[in-house]
Amino acid sequence: MAQNLEIFGSDFEVTDHIRDYVTKKVEKFDRHLGAINDIRVDLAHIKAARSAADRYVAQMTVRGKGFILRAEERADDIRTAMDKSVDKLSRQIVRFKEKRSWGRGEGKSAPEVVEEIDTTGEEAETTPPVIARRKKFDVIPMDELEAVEHMKLLGHDNFFLFYNVKSGLLNVLYRRRDGTYGLIEPT
Repeated sequence: MAQNLEIFGSDFEVTDHIRDYVTKKVEKFDRHLGAINDIRVDLAHIKAARSAADRYVAQMTVRGKGFILRAEERADDIRTAMDKSVDKLSRQIVRFKEKRSWGRGEGKSAPEVVEEIDTTGEEAETTPPVIARRKKFDVIPMDELEAVEHMKLLGHDNFFLFYNVKSGLLNVLYRRRDGTYGLIEPT
C-alpha cells in the first residue's frame, strides 16, 4: 500500500482485528485512485447517541494531490459503519474521476449532480464553488405546522424554506436524524 494509513479511535479501542479489517477495506482505493497521499480513519463510539443505530461512527478522509474526499457514516456496529463509509467514499471517487475526465474533454457529459469534494486551502482560493442548480419559488406566508405539512407534501426530506407569519421572517425547517424537526430563525 503506497499511502500512509492512520487509524484513530475515540472512546473506542482499535484492536488488531479492526485495524486489519480497515486496512483490507481501504486497499482498494489505491487501485481506483492512484494519487493518494494519506488516508485517515476515525472510529468512534458515542455512548450518548439518541438511537442505537447511530452509536458507532466511521469517518474517512482521503488526501491526495489537489483533492480531499471525506465520508462519515453511523451504524449500530463498527464494521457496518465502516462498510457504509467505504461505499460512500467509493461513489465519491467515481464521481471525482468522472469530473476530472470530463474536464479533459474525453467526450463524457457533465454529471447531473456534483458531489461535494473538499479541497485544500490553496485550491479553495483558486477554484470557485460549483453551483449545480438554481431554483426560484414563491415564498408563501405560513406558520410552523403548515410548513411541516408542506415539507411532507412536497417530498423535501432535508429542509424547507418558508415565510413565518408569526415572526415576519424567513425560517428554515429541517428534519433531524431522530425524525423530529428543527427550525432555524434569523436574529
